[in-house]
Amino acid sequence: MSAELNLQRLGITLPEPPQPVGAYVTWVRTGNLVTTSGQLPWKGGVMQHPGRLGEHVTTEDGYKATRIAGLNALAQLKACIGNLDQVRRIVRLEGYVHCAPGFREHPQVLDGASDLLMQVFEERGRHVRIALGIPDMPLNACVQIVVWAEVD
Repeated sequence: MSAELNLQRLGITLPEPPQPVGAYVTWVRTGNLVTTSGQLPWKGGVMQHPGRLGEHVTTEDGYKATRIAGLNALAQLKACIGNLDQVRRIVRLEGYVHCAPGFREHPQVLDGASDLLMQVFEERGRHVRIALGIPDMPLNACVQIVVWAEVD
């Protein structure tokens, strides 16, 4: 099934791609590789679940936030290539988790984006991943992700 049809089946309407908050672009295409800039959990212009995981934000809310950041990443990919059916495969997901010392549930938090990518792209959504915990995050976001995709 196509990614675009999967979005419809899942009842997902992609948001407008978030604009940069600094001196950078939101995606770059080089050949058949597209990389997004770091995507935050913006929804309707409001940062969702701000703060640190393990301190102000639960693992469950971190999962939700990462899914929102994933939707923003899909919006960036679509802005670049016009149609998500042009994605051959999701290559890599980078995840940065704003967390308190001792927090160790990074994989569960990042599953919010990973699950979304696999729901939308099915087998083409299976990817390699890195999950890092960091003590501070721009705009007090609880998560930030970067998506790498191979495209037609």
